Amino acid sequence: MKILLIGGGGREHALAWKLAQSPHVTRLYAAPGNPGIAQWADCVRLKDSDTELLVALAARERIDLTVVGPELPLSMGLVDRFHDAGLKIFGPTKAAARLESSKVFAKELMVRHGIPTARYGSFTDSGEARRFCRELGAPLVVKADGLAAGKGALVCETLEEADRAVALCLDQRGFGEAGRTIVISEKISRQIKRRSDFTERVIRATEGATPAESPAPNAPIA
Repeated sequence: MKILLIGGGGREHALAWKLAQSPHVTRLYAAPGNPGIAQWADCVRLKDSDTELLVALAARERIDLTVVGPELPLSMGLVDRFHDAGLKIFGPTKAAARLESSKVFAKELMVRHGIPTARYGSFTDSGEARRFCRELGAPLVVKADGLAAGKGALVCETLEEADRAVALCLDQRGFGEAGRTIVISEKISRQIKRRSDFTERVIRATEGATPAESPAPNAPIA
């Protein structure tokens, strides 16, 4: 079985390590991969955003299954494009990936379906955002709506920090298009000892299959 792994970060390094252990895998490719991944896979110099080139690679090499690690290609519709080409791929569609690629969309979905979430507001105007920060009170969290390479969530312990975070996103465009809209939410600090309401809904939706609890009931708290 030929596998193509999309991505070149630490997440994909772990995926490559595990995929290489399967007796069913006869050859593993990675695009773009990295030096660590190269010990298990043939690395191909393609960006994870090169959708058409990745489709062509999978077709040319007769890849049996493609596995996608990063959020960016998912948000760009890589899975949809592979489906259109009749190629097998593991990952959410562009529509489903909006849960990760848009914080506003994720918040609105949780509110719409009664899934508990922190109180929030979404803003494109810095003045309105600062006024909401004072309504909400510190500590709070300012997040870029879009994908910001894991750097778009700013935890603010004071209103002064919140003002700087709002300015960084909306006035200085520190996260580019990803930060054109921001989500400001209350900071919640608590240990979730039992399954969340969201998990319970997943259980019902999957006809009773029970996932593992996180954190484990007897695990020490860091």
